[in-house]
Amino acid sequence: MRKISFELNEFYHIYNRGVEKRLLYMDKLDHERFIKLLFFCNSLKRVNIRDLPKGLAFVEFNRGETIVDIGAYCLMPNHFHILVREKTENGISTFIQKLLTGYTMYFNAKNKRKGRLFESTFQAVHANSDEYLKYLFAYIHLNPAKLVDPTWKEVGVKSEAKINEFLNNYQFSSFLDYSISDTERDYSQVLSKKAFPHYFTTSDEFQSNIFDWLNYTKA
Repeated sequence: MRKISFELNEFYHIYNRGVEKRLLYMDKLDHERFIKLLFFCNSLKRVNIRDLPKGLAFVEFNRGETIVDIGAYCLMPNHFHILVREKTENGISTFIQKLLTGYTMYFNAKNKRKGRLFESTFQAVHANSDEYLKYLFAYIHLNPAKLVDPTWKEVGVKSEAKINEFLNNYQFSSFLDYSISDTERDYSQVLSKKAFPHYFTTSDEFQSNIFDWLNYTKA
């Protein structure tokens, strides 16, 4: 059971995994649907999947007032991470409920299954210091490094160049929305960068900060 209350204007690391650690995304379309829901569920409006525009044309849809601010996210095979700011009363809880319900309905219909897809209670950690909040940008965006170097945290990085290349081609996190200065992806509409501290003034500064964490290993 999650023991945390969300306070307005505070930042939180939200994460959840598939029930029994099952895979959440079977193909690129699944990833795209989840990211699309990150955008459309962040609204006071009720989400009707049939009304959503095709593809990733976020800007063509008027979702109205948002209920949370999203600063970073990462989709992993059997779990996800989202860094959010509580913007309205009960905004985070409402947003996550809509997100998980909407994706579960989509996934179950597509795969002809029934029942829960996610663990019953999503997890949340309060980013209660500036240092920790800045660290979360690295932690969340470095998660995909485990897909190419599973033990980098425990024993050190085998090839920083390989991880660098992988992260710069990984489409299913907000890494590219910070690391590429001259490209604005449709996915970038998910983020509310201005609601978060400006830790990284340039894309090079962002990448430098993120990859510095690769030099740290667990004791």
